[in-house]
Amino acid sequence: MRYCLALDLKPDQEFIAQYEEHHRDVWPEIAESIKDAGIEHMEIYRTGNRLFMIIEVNDTFDFGKKAKADAANPKVQEWEQLMWKFQLPLPWAGAGEKWVLMERIFDM
Repeated sequence: MRYCLALDLKPDQEFIAQYEEHHRDVWPEIAESIKDAGIEHMEIYRTGNRLFMIIEVNDTFDFGKKAKADAANPKVQEWEQLMWKFQLPLPWAGAGEKWVLMERIFDM
């Protein structure tokens, strides 16, 4: 199964460069938590300050379980706090929501 999500970064070129630098050297604990959740492949793309994430997951993946595991993992929480300084929620995101699930509107 594949999911696509979106998020904005603060429109500051220095912040964007720092964000990209962090993602060139993701902490091993973060990569491990992603794999442990059942995410088999993840890519993030950027245009301007908009991010687009594609994840491919196995049958064990569940957004709710991932959220609970992340909340209980101090290293993931540390990473999320660091990333939040660069990120902006989309205008239609819920309270405290970062990445927003996108709806596929076309498939050929």
